[in-house]
Amino acid sequence: MTADPAAPELADIRDFLAGHHPFDLLPPGELDTLTRQLTIRYLKKGAILMEPGERIGHLSIVRSGALETHDPEGALLAHAGEGDAAGVRALLRGGLAVNRIAAIEDTLIYQLPAAAFDRLREAHASFAYFFAPQGGERLRGAMAAAGVGDQVGLTTRRVADLVRREPVLAPPDMTVAEAAARMRREGISSLLIAEEGRLTGILTDRDLRNRVLAEGRAGDTAVADVMTPRPLTVPATAFLFEALMLLTRHGIHHMPVVRGDVPVGVLTSTDLLRTQTRSVVYVASDIHKRDSAEGISKALAPLPSVVLDLVEAGAGAYAIGHAVTAVADSATQRLIQLAEAELGPPPVPYAWMALGSQGRNEQTARSDQDNALLIADDFDPDVHGPWFRAMAERVCDGLNTAGFVWCPGGIMAKTDRWRQTLSEWKRTFAGWIDRPDPEALMYASVFFDLRAVHGRAELLEDLQAEVLRRAQGSRLFLGHLTGNALTHQPPLGLFRNLVLIGSGEHRKTLDLKHTGIVPVVDLARIYALDAGLAAVNTRDRLAAARDAGKISEGGARDLIDALDFLSLIRLRHQARQIRDGRPADNFLPPDELSGFERGHLKDAFSVIKAMQAAAVAAYRGGRG
Repeated sequence: MTADPAAPELADIRDFLAGHHPFDLLPPGELDTLTRQLTIRYLKKGAILMEPGERIGHLSIVRSGALETHDPEGALLAHAGEGDAAGVRALLRGGLAVNRIAAIEDTLIYQLPAAAFDRLREAHASFAYFFAPQGGERLRGAMAAAGVGDQVGLTTRRVADLVRREPVLAPPDMTVAEAAARMRREGISSLLIAEEGRLTGILTDRDLRNRVLAEGRAGDTAVADVMTPRPLTVPATAFLFEALMLLTRHGIHHMPVVRGDVPVGVLTSTDLLRTQTRSVVYVASDIHKRDSAEGISKALAPLPSVVLDLVEAGAGAYAIGHAVTAVADSATQRLIQLAEAELGPPPVPYAWMALGSQGRNEQTARSDQDNALLIADDFDPDVHGPWFRAMAERVCDGLNTAGFVWCPGGIMAKTDRWRQTLSEWKRTFAGWIDRPDPEALMYASVFFDLRAVHGRAELLEDLQAEVLRRAQGSRLFLGHLTGNALTHQPPLGLFRNLVLIGSGEHRKTLDLKHTGIVPVVDLARIYALDAGLAAVNTRDRLAAARDAGKISEGGARDLIDALDFLSLIRLRHQARQIRDGRPADNFLPPDELSGFERGHLKDAFSVIKAMQAAAVAAYRGGRG
């Protein structure tokens, strides 16, 4: 029932609240108002107050009886008795309950509406302080309240989500008649060919039609003679949009799903086309139909709107970064294909390396390009040099035309210095690691985040193995890298006030990239190199460094949450600019934020400052 303002028991309720912390901190007039807003609820022993996934709209205050909180696995988390509050964490997540709260005896509770609870926290700092979680935990509540989740299909779901059955495997010496009968019996349109559990080929119904029936082959023909050997595969951990882009780019309809080199299923274009949010894939597909840099630029025109749609659909920065980077990769790959069509096939093997944010799969908009060429050691500069120079110029100039402008520092494959053989690159990285002067540290922030987007990936794997071997545990290099990382400081003053840019074009704004996201990127790079980890994405690096014991569980979790929150704020800022027809940037006026968001932005910056101090202690002996 609703508390009646005229009822005598209101005075009793008011006195009860005044006798329990933090309600005793509220002024008398506020307690009177609060008492009139309460509703009363009775729970019999065993009754449920809230379940995981439920949306709640009240803070529950125990008058008599007791409640217990259990996590979804059943572990006891908390006990609430007389005067205690329940449902606080759910309200701080925007009302989303993640735990189960039940009465363990007959219980009477007062329920305060969420809006009244929020108003009290806004109006009374001491009341808010009592209920506020700390650091990364508060950020996790903010991310949940912001509604970031798996709402956009292809950009957040993994390939493994669509694998519904174990793959059907067959040996290469099975006859095509046996294979066709097996496919009909299993109700499948493809058969994976494997030896000792390792994938060697794939046979599809299209292969049976085109390579067996159309060519008049006998039924006793071995599948090894008509299958597609060494088929294109997709990791089970890949995003669905990455798989669909592979299918589209290569014009195939079946793709084995693997964990390592072990097949775990088959993905078809039909599986993917049943999902939604395909605009990223359509942009990439359009790119591969274009025959010029100008055409690629036109294909990229919808990209800002795609990012806007993803942000508004609730996609997180990790998924959006992979999606936008995949589009940049597609533009690069198409320009390389056009260059090779004009110049002829490459004279020796090579790998085109994406660096920086593209290398990390963290792009959110078209930006300047960072790339380099890794060429096999049988490269002859006099014989092969002109081909690679011409190819690199065509690709870099094409990217510039398409909107990925030339790197102001010249870190591009068209620059002679950044076309090197495998052995030369190994010597270059060895010099940077062994003699970490300012130039080496500047390049480390770009070149240690590298990924092959075209060509022979094994060349990059060879280089990366040598680089990680040399960097791992190098106290001199890691110490200097940590000192260099401290040049990017979160904009948080002594009393937790936000420090804004003081002059220039971006006066009175926050640089979310260089003073927020880059410090996390720098720390993740240090931890990954110290552990010898091949991961380059910042979130992946932090998770892998945690598993390797280079950063604590709590430290990794807090940095990931800080990165996610800052990235979300940046994406929403850029989405507002796109919606207004302005170019997206990283400079945020604080008045775009609510008080709630400003508080959590300070939490993110506080987490980063604390982790920077921890890195200094670990890698520089406490010297900043």
